[in-house]
Amino acid sequence: MTNETYSSKTDFATVNRTALAHLPSLLRVWFPDGRRHGHEFVARNPKRDDRRPGSFSVNLRTGKWADFATSDRGGDVVSLAAFVLNCSQGQAARSLSGMLGIGVRP
Repeated sequence: MTNETYSSKTDFATVNRTALAHLPSLLRVWFPDGRRHGHEFVARNPKRDDRRPGSFSVNLRTGKWADFATSDRGGDVVSLAAFVLNCSQGQAARSLSGMLGIGVRP
């Protein structure tokens, strides 16, 4: 049997669960100047002229994120990827699936 995409529908729960397990690594790629502060990761918001980390944070346990200086926020890693990659949540989930090697069956 050849490899094929598991489904044309994206399993957001699986993508989020797997991405959450790899969140620190993803955050280092997306926010190279960010830092861990307890169970939060603080960084500069890449979508605005944010001069220093502080108001933009990601909860490392849940994947919830927010920029407390704007209305930018989301409840999971897929929404964060969509925000950072400037794409839809479906596209972000597919991108994360590829990055993390999930969603493919033998």
